[in-house]
Amino acid sequence: MPILHAKSALLPSGWVQDVTVSISEDGVITGLDAAAAETQVDILLPAPANVHSHAFQRAMAGLTERRGTGAQDTFWTWRQMMYRFLDHLTPEDVGAITALVQMEMLEAGYAAVGEFHYLHHQPGGEPYADLAEMSQQICAAAAQTGIGLTLLPVLYQQGGVDGRELAPGQIRFGNEPDRFMMLLEGARSALAHLPRDAVLGSAPHSLRAVTPQALEQISAAVTGPLHMHLAEQVPEVDEIQAAYGARPVRWLLDNLPPDKRWCLIHCTQMQPDETTDLAATGAVAGLCPITEASLGDGIFDGARWLSAKGNLAIGSDSNIRISLSEELRQLEYTQRLRDHARAVLAETGGSTARRLYDAALAGGAQATGRKSGQIAPGYRADLLALDGNAVDLVGRSDDTVLDTWIFTAGDKLVCDVWAAGRHVVKDGRHIRRDAILADYRRTMRRLASAI
Repeated sequence: MPILHAKSALLPSGWVQDVTVSISEDGVITGLDAAAAETQVDILLPAPANVHSHAFQRAMAGLTERRGTGAQDTFWTWRQMMYRFLDHLTPEDVGAITALVQMEMLEAGYAAVGEFHYLHHQPGGEPYADLAEMSQQICAAAAQTGIGLTLLPVLYQQGGVDGRELAPGQIRFGNEPDRFMMLLEGARSALAHLPRDAVLGSAPHSLRAVTPQALEQISAAVTGPLHMHLAEQVPEVDEIQAAYGARPVRWLLDNLPPDKRWCLIHCTQMQPDETTDLAATGAVAGLCPITEASLGDGIFDGARWLSAKGNLAIGSDSNIRISLSEELRQLEYTQRLRDHARAVLAETGGSTARRLYDAALAGGAQATGRKSGQIAPGYRADLLALDGNAVDLVGRSDDTVLDTWIFTAGDKLVCDVWAAGRHVVKDGRHIRRDAILADYRRTMRRLASAI
């Protein structure tokens, strides 16, 4: 039974000195009062979950930063490049890329990930012999890295809200609801080979890509977390409004009101009343500030959302830059640029990083279906340790440590990470880093010659 001692730890009651944490064999915190500890750390924090990832897109990083020949590059031109890229990916490629992504997440301080998984079929759209072949690759990556996995197979039915057929770049995603339910069962079987903290959810892709009937059917039929892209881009809002007579958030609130099972991704195109009304449902807003900036999505109305007591969590989406500290910093900085102010998301007299971190912990646990986010008995031992000897932390303590980590030092301060008690990052390096990098390099060399 692992036992670790921290000179300083962030508990539900606040910062406490000299804390000893006992962890059961299945990765649950059993107590905070053990007499001796085999592992010593400086600063111990609960580790959050990354709630939104498309792992395979990590291999595209750096390939989409040239301006095209059109009047303007947009999310939609980027999407065409993504479609061309994914046609070259084999299941083995996806497994190697996913392992690298999960390793980088763990080294950044995340203990778990919600993998929004929509690449299901072969090039040309023919299913693999095992419908859940790609899900198996993601689970194999999690077995290698030790990350806590919430697998979110995606239902993707149509090419647009008008019901048009899937475009060539989308046919690897496509399923009707009945086949999707079969895919979910295959994903469940794949998850059964992982530790007990693995979770199965589901993800109707968006209001563009699923019918209202399918959305209702899936939300009623499945258990576990439900994730969906919502109100990310202006053209998406216009398309939904033209077809359904309401903007996406308002339509969802009026027709299939979300609850605490839901994590709604991006929500960068909301009107003030939509923001407050959606916050009141208890659903989580899954924010990916680095990707939202990269794709020109817009700025989430964080101040209004938190004022309405909305739940939020952080993801890395396209994975072009995997950094827990940078996602939180980017979220706050977008608010400052919009409002011409500082410490926008902090409470009066409080630490900005503390409020953001607390929100990401609670929202991440809710959105991934994990009992985590606290250093307390009965909670999953999703933990991270910061290097108290780092030069940036000289003379810093308590919430100022968080402010310095998030707004100054960055993820280089993360020295150890536990995912449900599995000690997978030691001295800043993942325990299987060399093997994971070797597999990724082989994959990228093959893709470079194929693209």
